[in-house]
Amino acid sequence: QVQLVESGGGLVQAGGSLRLSCAASGRTFANYAMGWFRQAPGKEREFVVAISRSGGATYYAESAKGRFTISRGNAKNTVYLQMNSLKPEDTAVYYCAATAATTSTWLRAPDKYDYWGQGTQVTVSS
Repeated sequence: QVQLVESGGGLVQAGGSLRLSCAASGRTFANYAMGWFRQAPGKEREFVVAISRSGGATYYAESAKGRFTISRGNAKNTVYLQMNSLKPEDTAVYYCAATAATTSTWLRAPDKYDYWGQGTQVTVSS
């Protein structure tokens, strides 16, 4: 089992920034690729960004490219999501997730993730 706890969400004005953190415990963190997903009210959960086990490869949704940055600290068992230039359409509950998958296609698919955090709310006001 891997336990994931997100933090760092909140209310921010459009154009502002937030940094989300996801702390992992349980099994060896470095054995899992990590992803961030989000879900807005009435919408399906969508892929935002993922990072490989080593942190050497990252994968971004088009909506996140150029604005969001994922990173991980395997020594601290933590993955981060730096979000800049936030827009009202970024408003959602953000979830981190862990997967044993390795291919870039699988890393974008929610059903390939084995463990999920409880989510943290991000609200961007216009």
